[in-house]
Amino acid sequence: MRFVINYWRNPSGKAPVEKYIDAIDNKEERAEILATLKGVQQYGTDAVGVEFRQIEGKLWELKIRTHGNHHRIFYVVLEGNEMFLLHAYLKKTPKAPMNEIITARQRMKQLMEERR
Repeated sequence: MRFVINYWRNPSGKAPVEKYIDAIDNKEERAEILATLKGVQQYGTDAVGVEFRQIEGKLWELKIRTHGNHHRIFYVVLEGNEMFLLHAYLKKTPKAPMNEIITARQRMKQLMEERR
């Protein structure tokens, strides 16, 4: 299944995941993440260089490894194949920190309320 990828935007129009990616200093690493997201858009769960993991309910996580770093992007899929990237962070501990999950959960809730 192919995905249509959208960045979740806060009420002021800013997209935190887009900002996270843009803030990566290493141009090659940033390009690899963007290429991986393009692969997800084209090939869905068959994309190369990414793992998919369910966190809870509709909340999922993309696991992307580049240049020795472990990037995580929380997302939700709505209305068939519409993927919204909610929150991203650089993984430094074995488990996802609860504050990162809470942030993603709040954004997902806000998005689902807006889409009603």
